[in-house]
Amino acid sequence: MKKTSVYLSDADSARLARLAERRHMSRAQVLREALAMYDGAVPAERRFALEGAFEGDGRSFAEYTEEEIERLLDGFGE
Repeated sequence: MKKTSVYLSDADSARLARLAERRHMSRAQVLREALAMYDGAVPAERRFALEGAFEGDGRSFAEYTEEEIERLLDGFGE
């Protein structure tokens, strides 16, 4: 384990002290737990539903035939 100094505002220092007292933990334990929770809360790279949506022959959706639309929508909403 390595020692690290952290500069906190008076308000953050008081908040850390209150959290540590309320949870019956040391301030260092509270900070370590907060770091672990923050690290786990960072979302992975996001994948959007529109990824790859601009691939194709360049036609407008309005130009598709009924059969093509049925094929494209097959299984949608299941």
